[in-house]
Amino acid sequence: MKKIHATDNAPAAIGPYSQATSYNGTLYCSGQIPLNPETMELVGETAAEQAAQVMDNLKAVLAEAGIDFSHVLKCTIFLASMDDFGAVNEVYGARFKSDPPARETVAVKTLPKNVLVEISCIAHL
Repeated sequence: MKKIHATDNAPAAIGPYSQATSYNGTLYCSGQIPLNPETMELVGETAAEQAAQVMDNLKAVLAEAGIDFSHVLKCTIFLASMDDFGAVNEVYGARFKSDPPARETVAVKTLPKNVLVEISCIAHL
């Protein structure tokens, strides 16, 4: 049975979606953008600063499900500019020091609220 996961420690959904859903031992985390969960205001002016908040938001969603980054199987990183790849990769890599998950990184025309980075992930429970 599908289960909805939600926490006040990550930004509330800004549309018709859940922070995460799980089914049959797999957690699907919606893309996180750099919103402060308490104020719902954007955090950071650089891609690195925004990526740090995004990773904190993902960490909170994973924690609500009782897991952490070591359970992540795959991430998708969306960038407003591929020029930010190195800076975001450094922040991202700090969360996956060993056995990193599968991943793709794509540049897109625009992201919600015109942020520089959004990251989603899939994890096992």
